[in-house]
Amino acid sequence: MIGFVFPGQGTVRIGMGGWLRRDPVGAAVVARADALLPEPVSELCARGPLDRLVDTLHAQPAVTACNLAALAVLRERGVEPDVVAGHSVGEISALCAAGVLDADTALRLVAVRARLMADLPDTGGMTAVLGLTPQRVEELAAEAAGPGEPLVVGLENAPDHTVVSGATAAVDRLVELAGAAGARKVVPLKVSNAFHSPLMAGALDAWAEAVRATPMHSPRVPVIPNATGEPTTDLPTIVDALITQLTERVRWTATMRALAEAETLVEVGDSKVLAGLLRGVGSSCVSMADPAAVRRLRRPEPAA
Repeated sequence: MIGFVFPGQGTVRIGMGGWLRRDPVGAAVVARADALLPEPVSELCARGPLDRLVDTLHAQPAVTACNLAALAVLRERGVEPDVVAGHSVGEISALCAAGVLDADTALRLVAVRARLMADLPDTGGMTAVLGLTPQRVEELAAEAAGPGEPLVVGLENAPDHTVVSGATAAVDRLVELAGAAGARKVVPLKVSNAFHSPLMAGALDAWAEAVRATPMHSPRVPVIPNATGEPTTDLPTIVDALITQLTERVRWTATMRALAEAETLVEVGDSKVLAGLLRGVGSSCVSMADPAAVRRLRRPEPAA
């Protein structure tokens, strides 16, 4: 059993996708992305500048182009998944791997998502809290929130790695509370807004309209949506989860547990972030950031 996991926009960096752009199959996907997207991403990935690359408008299409290039390289080698999941915007890449979307449609949908989120007023932020349980962080977030200043758990990345998302003032209060509560580390994230929080609600109607207008097919393999953390092959459930993901938390810890039965896990893209999180819960994951790892990948032999 092979599981594919796809990274999200927090993994973008200058130089990302370099080996994929040198691979003929990967290069063709990136060239197609450049032709389809409102702004080409290959040059931005290769040389920056960093402030434009990490901007939501560009980061989401950039990471998706690399994810889909990596997926094409695996497919060219005959490696296909038995279950898929994607972290935040990576979920759209996962839907492509499952056959719900084709690559062109996935790129167009990501471009819409990025624009809708980038157009929202910059009124919030996100902070990672390490060393406390998600339940404890949720309690602290409720304490830090104020009237008109929402603060929620935006991502459960691991049992001791939680990201809060919400109004800037509330995030600042949470930093102090988490430190006093014994957090091992509190790290403000360099993001343009409060993703996976109520502050994304202004984009929700337009996003729902875009998703529901997008041609989709029933998945060939189970998908684990962020909003549920549970495998499903039910297309309406997948569509609803993709919509609500904009304002709901990413349940990545539950996702990792759901992937535990896979003999082989592959982080499909140019990132080692998800592989690191999976190691933290005792699962081994091959990262396609290492080109040599791709050459070693083979489908497990079926049981006798």
